[in-house]
Amino acid sequence: MEIRGPVLLPARREDIELHTADDLTLVGELATPLDRDPVATLVTLHPLPTAGGFMDSHILRKAAGRLPALADLAVLRFNTRGTTSPRGTSEGDFDGGKAEALDVAAAMAFVRERGLPRPWLVGWSFGTELALKYGRDQDVEGIILLSPPLHRTSPDEVAAWAKDGRPVVVVVPELDDYLRPAEAGERFASIPQAVLVPVEGGRHLWVGENQTRRVLTEIVGVVNPAALPLPTQWQGDAVG
Repeated sequence: MEIRGPVLLPARREDIELHTADDLTLVGELATPLDRDPVATLVTLHPLPTAGGFMDSHILRKAAGRLPALADLAVLRFNTRGTTSPRGTSEGDFDGGKAEALDVAAAMAFVRERGLPRPWLVGWSFGTELALKYGRDQDVEGIILLSPPLHRTSPDEVAAWAKDGRPVVVVVPELDDYLRPAEAGERFASIPQAVLVPVEGGRHLWVGENQTRRVLTEIVGVVNPAALPLPTQWQGDAVG
């Protein structure tokens, strides 16, 4: 069977709740390898909820659907405050990336409570702003940024990662609507350890199986390179 679209490969999938310091309950899902421990954890941060972003935005949904089986990764997805998906609605109201700092902290508290290994923040669009602004305060291995717009992150907040020293991987579509590779190179130049990955033909929303596979490959190449190349065929059972 070809691995593409909404296919769900075998994994343990658990509906979870996160609890913030301001007493909100956020809804989410944890997907982990079916018959072994994960080697690392992706804590995913979704695109802008006021523009349709949520925990099921397709790259994050496909990461959860595929990477526990293909790359031995745990994948945590959740709706930030005020965001709705088929999983449900997280309490609270969208705060433009301010109070969402508490949502990131709640996700990381869950990671600690569960003893999930080697967490990485993986942000997409608006989620990259949360990773950049608040990831330095958390015990993460590094951050992976997909289509960063840099609308809400100040130059000082970007540059602060230089002193932090942890990996910053920036995956930028060639045809992005907001920030293209040349400008991204300038905007992230203040972080010596930043790795810029320009994706030829890529667009902000990463539509299409080829772009999905490229993005998932870049993520796995950072977090668990031993799992590459990712298979495109699956021999066992699948759902979806």
